Amino acid sequence: MIRLAICVAALAALVSCTAPSGPVTDEKRDLGDFVLGHNIVVAPQFQKGPLSREASKDAFIASMKNAIDARFGRYDGDRVVHFGINISGYVLAQNGVPLVLSPKSALIITVTAWDDRAGGKFNEEAREFVVLESFTTFGVSSGMTMTAEEQMDNLTFNAAKQIETWMYDNRACLADDVPAEVLAECWKDTSQERAERKKQLDELR
Repeated sequence: MIRLAICVAALAALVSCTAPSGPVTDEKRDLGDFVLGHNIVVAPQFQKGPLSREASKDAFIASMKNAIDARFGRYDGDRVVHFGINISGYVLAQNGVPLVLSPKSALIITVTAWDDRAGGKFNEEAREFVVLESFTTFGVSSGMTMTAEEQMDNLTFNAAKQIETWMYDNRACLADDVPAEVLAECWKDTSQERAERKKQLDELR
C-alpha cells in the first residue's frame, strides 16, 4: 500500500497538464455569415455535482465568457448572433486513485442563439450541452494533475468548441433567404444526440 502511494505521488509530480484552454489555435470553421454579438452568461441555478471540488459561480461565468470571446471573436461575418448561456451544473474532479477511481470533470450548460437581424431566437428550445474534460494522462484523474481553475478553463474551452460545432452544423441557416425545407431542419437535435446526452448525464449522477 505504501509503495502504491509513493508511485501515485511520483506519477502525479511527473505529469504535465496538456489539456487545452486559453488561446484558440485551431482553424476557423465555415460558419456562414456569423459574427458574435452579445455574449451573455448566467447561472441562476448553479449546482455542484457529487464529489466535486468547490467552484465560484462568478469565476465559472467569467471563464465561460472568456472562452466564447476567444473562439468566436475570430469571425467577421455580417450576421450578428447573440449567445445566451446558462451554466446549470458542474463537477470538478477531486483526487482519485489512478486506474481504480478516476473521477471526471464535467459541465452542463444550455445555449440559446439569437438572430439580431430578425430580432428573435434561432433555436426556440435551448440547446443542452454536456461537456467533459480533456484527458491529460490515461488513468489519472485531473484532480491530481490540475487545479480547480485549470479544470474550469478546460471545461469552458471545450464547451465553446462544442458550441462552435453546433453553429457549424447549422451554418446553412446563418444566411439570408434560407429555403423553407432547409430552415425546417435547422437547430434540431437528433435522437442520437439526445440519447448520448442522457447517457452522459446518467453517468454523472
